[in-house]
Amino acid sequence: MKLEGKVLVAQGGGPTAVINQSLVGVVAEARKFTQATRVYGAVNGVRGIIDEEMLDLTQETTHNLEDVATTPSSALFSTRDKPDAKYCQEMFKVMKAHDIRYFFYIGGNDSSDTVRIINESAKSSSYDFCAVHIPKTVDNDLVCNDHTPGFGSAARYVTNAFIGINLDVKALPGVYIGVVMGRNAGFLTASAAIAQKYADDGPHLIYLPERPFSIESFHSDVKRIYDRYGRCVVAVSEGIRDKNGDVIASTLLKNPDRDDHGNIQLSGGALADLLADSVKHTLGIKRVRADTFGYPQRSFFGCVSDVDAQEAREVGERAVQLAMWQNMSGSITIQRTGNYSVDYQMVALEEIAAKTRLMPDNFINAEANHVTDAFKFYVRPLLGSGLLSAGRLRAPSVKKLLLQR
Repeated sequence: MKLEGKVLVAQGGGPTAVINQSLVGVVAEARKFTQATRVYGAVNGVRGIIDEEMLDLTQETTHNLEDVATTPSSALFSTRDKPDAKYCQEMFKVMKAHDIRYFFYIGGNDSSDTVRIINESAKSSSYDFCAVHIPKTVDNDLVCNDHTPGFGSAARYVTNAFIGINLDVKALPGVYIGVVMGRNAGFLTASAAIAQKYADDGPHLIYLPERPFSIESFHSDVKRIYDRYGRCVVAVSEGIRDKNGDVIASTLLKNPDRDDHGNIQLSGGALADLLADSVKHTLGIKRVRADTFGYPQRSFFGCVSDVDAQEAREVGERAVQLAMWQNMSGSITIQRTGNYSVDYQMVALEEIAAKTRLMPDNFINAEANHVTDAFKFYVRPLLGSGLLSAGRLRAPSVKKLLLQR
């Protein structure tokens, strides 16, 4: 049976550089189908559905949609609300009142769980309805996916940043520590490894949430690299944990803030400051700098992976096609089929909802302070084409005349 009615699309969670490609993929594709009587966009994610704050995107021009597609961040704005069953029931009432028959929610693992609850509400009410989760996250932590839209562009930013950092620290040696997003999964931090071109390039050390972090081992690693090269560049995930599983950053805060999902707020520079101070005081290295990358990783303008943008558009288009042609509900996933190509498949919402994917063991080195070539092979295509490469002077040294040794 072909469903006829309105389409509703929303964006949830943290913005990315390509999430609007998925939005435009949904809108543009849905407007091609005659059974879609209108295409609405919820403002501020699921909160906008509750508040009936929606835009009629059927009346948006194609040209402006394409401008929005290439603009980072969430054009419909977002929310950190975590809907429970009661919240979803209220959303479902709004959808029924507006004759919404197709719901597309672009977001991460919590967003997929929201889609699951709403889809179950529709089934229990015998309401003809399709609900599809469209993947998005810079953390790359959705199960059932080879990778997720948003990650490639964020990883490109991190790679470019560390290329520049490495050149800076080589010119004026010292220790540099960059704290990168990644609460549970270290994919984004690990992407800094692509910045290494020469054997002595940084990041020399990479620490991920998937392995216990020891401050003593950290000091030992930094000293070894610093003694060898006279400098050390470090990439650290904001979510690194100790041997007991406690987030290192949480131990620095007396009363840490938590979001609606129960997660400790990892923003701010507490972790960076701790690590920098410990290197100065324990190793006696004077020139130590630490930065927390923060928001620029997610929506940096002008640093978008073309591969990421294309796939973000296609997951939106494919979601509409499977819903409209086959009345399918579920979550769209990206599967790698070659080197490099992908396919898009629908999986059951129960398989992906509220679950977290971590870095595979073969992506992390035995010492737990860097990544393997297997990870570099995995991530490089996702960064897209045209990635810049730093050069070095190779001219021979002039023979010393007065300072002969």
